Amino acid sequence: MSTLLTNQIISPPLEDEILATRAVDDSSAFAELYKRHFDRVYRYHVAHTGSVEDAQDLTTQTFIAALEGIATYRGDGSFSAWLLGIARRKMAQLYRSRRPETSLESIQHLPDQTNSPEERSSQNIQLSQISRALRQIKTERAEALELCLYGDLSAAEAGLILGKSEAAIKMLVCRGLKDLRQKCALIMQEEK
Repeated sequence: MSTLLTNQIISPPLEDEILATRAVDDSSAFAELYKRHFDRVYRYHVAHTGSVEDAQDLTTQTFIAALEGIATYRGDGSFSAWLLGIARRKMAQLYRSRRPETSLESIQHLPDQTNSPEERSSQNIQLSQISRALRQIKTERAEALELCLYGDLSAAEAGLILGKSEAAIKMLVCRGLKDLRQKCALIMQEEK
């Protein structure tokens, strides 16, 4: 086996922080960061907006802004927290410009295609209910839930973005989940 091939097999993937540093001058390093974090950013936007079109646009805007600002990443926190901070600002810009609308038709392509049409329909309804319920609970609880559950950040990372302690984020998530369950139950009753 050649030395080059052996090194590729044995060497572990680069840390996000190293890739971010390299991405200033190396587009392939940014492409790797994009591949690693696309799903997280997209899920965050879908969960918050309830709209596939808005989520796609916001995800694109997030990564464009990240590429343009990659030189400003200092590595003080995780790259994913830095990136979701950008995602949060892009979403705030959207909400300042208009109020988003959720339609069931707009989220039909999200479920896994291996599921039956009945299962996909049920998932679409559940996602629509969750998105609607998130908009009905306190904003800071919804943001903590979105960052931790959909953005896959730790409480400490979400705390950096929201300017709160790790303990405060854990409390917001706990209370947010309770509120979310209650709101989803009410929505399900309304839809019967």
